[in-house]
Amino acid sequence: MENLILDLKKILAIYKPLEQKTHKGSQGHALIIGGSYGKIGSIVLASKACLRSGCGLVTALIPKCGYDVLQTALPEAMVLTDDNERCISNIEFEIEPKAIAIGMGMGQEMLTQKAFHQFLKTNNKPLLIDADGINILARNKNLLELLPEKTILTPHKKELERLIGSWKSEEEKLKLIGTLAKKFSLIFVIKGAPTHIFDGENLYKNTTGNPALATAGSGDSLSGIITSFLAQGYKPLEASLFGVYLHGLTADIAISATGYESFIASDISENLGKAFLSLNK
Repeated sequence: MENLILDLKKILAIYKPLEQKTHKGSQGHALIIGGSYGKIGSIVLASKACLRSGCGLVTALIPKCGYDVLQTALPEAMVLTDDNERCISNIEFEIEPKAIAIGMGMGQEMLTQKAFHQFLKTNNKPLLIDADGINILARNKNLLELLPEKTILTPHKKELERLIGSWKSEEEKLKLIGTLAKKFSLIFVIKGAPTHIFDGENLYKNTTGNPALATAGSGDSLSGIITSFLAQGYKPLEASLFGVYLHGLTADIAISATGYESFIASDISENLGKAFLSLNK
């Protein structure tokens, strides 16, 4: 395993500025799947961050209860609804997204677990799994065999522990992650202070971000950013590295105005423009 630093130099080698003649159809179409009654905000945050990161089209697939919320909060996003009012029970769509994110605010109802299983059996699109998607994987480890190569998992500490088991040292934790990453060809975005990206071969330590990111919805926004880059054609590892760096950079930029305590997840999307501008400088 090689330990690497994720800094501006590495990001500039990855970043592909938009071409002058680009259009929304060439900027990728992302599908964000998740949400449940009382947790539609997670999909709003992820979808907004996805659009703010340069994705040309974003569609959200959510339970019926979230339709008005999402259409009102984010008119730029398109919305598909499950037949179920309160949770995801059937994942079907006729669109052809370039990348998919699933799990944010989704819950773990049995109907949802079955729908998630059926989705994994047929999906071949680049995939990011977050939150309850990871929790369902942890409860049904056999589903790991259905994941496309280079699927991105974005666990926080407790989600990671449910998936790989407990550990007594950082070295043991990385060994457990590495074993899973290599066996199923996964990329882990290990959220924390700092966030690390690990593909079983190389461990990248992020250099942006601060305590302001310790706020509800921060991870949903990160998933939206990474999915945006996946949909735009970045390779899964590149999308993970770029997304994590930019996510942290928004907090570094914002805190002069918000301070640490008043920063909320919506501020991530609001500061993405400044983050991109800083790269262009």
